Amino acid sequence: MKAVVIRTFGAPEGLEVVDLPVPAPGPGQVRITTEAIGVGGVDAVIRRATIGGLGLKEGHLLGSEAAGTVDAVGEGVDASWVGRRVWAFTGLTGAYAERAVAAVEDVLPLPEGLTATDAVTLGSSGVVAHFALDCARPAPGESVLVRGAAGSIGLSTVQLAAGRGAGAVAVTTSSAERGERLRDLGATHVLDRSGEGGADAPEGFDVVIDVVGGPGLPGIVDRLNPNGRYVIVGVVAGQPPADFGTRLLDGFRKSLTFATLSLDTVPNAERQKVRAAQFADAARGELRTVVHDVLPLVDASKAHRAMDEGTVFGRIVLVP
Repeated sequence: MKAVVIRTFGAPEGLEVVDLPVPAPGPGQVRITTEAIGVGGVDAVIRRATIGGLGLKEGHLLGSEAAGTVDAVGEGVDASWVGRRVWAFTGLTGAYAERAVAAVEDVLPLPEGLTATDAVTLGSSGVVAHFALDCARPAPGESVLVRGAAGSIGLSTVQLAAGRGAGAVAVTTSSAERGERLRDLGATHVLDRSGEGGADAPEGFDVVIDVVGGPGLPGIVDRLNPNGRYVIVGVVAGQPPADFGTRLLDGFRKSLTFATLSLDTVPNAERQKVRAAQFADAARGELRTVVHDVLPLVDASKAHRAMDEGTVFGRIVLVP
């Protein structure tokens, strides 16, 4: 089967299309003939080796989510899964391929009306947005800033924050055109990437959901209101400065809260329950998915180049 591996960590050109043996599902697993593969920020972070300690080596098969049809099951898995169209989480590896395996508990049937492309656009990002907002606990009427709103996590966060009754949903993005598209999804104020702009935007925010990280993070911490909550869910711009915590201490009398959010700490049953509800909402048109582009699997490096250039609005999807 065709698959995409990291031949060299770093630039998108380090991705390579290779032929690999078709995997056999192990005990408790299903195998999927992939129809759509999500290209997420975590894939870019892994490819760049931004986060250490994962123990990944050259030759790593990239990708964490795919959708398609189950074509085989492993020992202990009900054979009725065969032939069902599903979304699947494959962990840190395995989705950038014509066939993928996943633990059956990480597989979810697709409802009628939801395409494989929509499933991988929403499957991980929508759940991250949901639990990030749960962590931040925005009360109705409070102001929310979504930093890095043009990616799939940010787009979901904007919609969910608006749906929870936020008094203002501000976004950071790179252009007026993107800002208008974000307003159509529920944003009320559009700021530039540094968090500036928008004469009528709030001076401070009760909640910040940050997908970006990077060197600009301390300046956004300064925008928190008293009792403000900052939740970071990604570092697509790299690690923040090592001393960013001093900004929190400088604001000690504001009683600020800073948290990281990884789905690894959310019980799988809770993730799947939320994901199923979001899939149903999307199938009814109540939660919108935004697809930037659909590319052949062999063009994975092109997809990653677009992510590095910051030109993606929504999610890029690969198809075998």
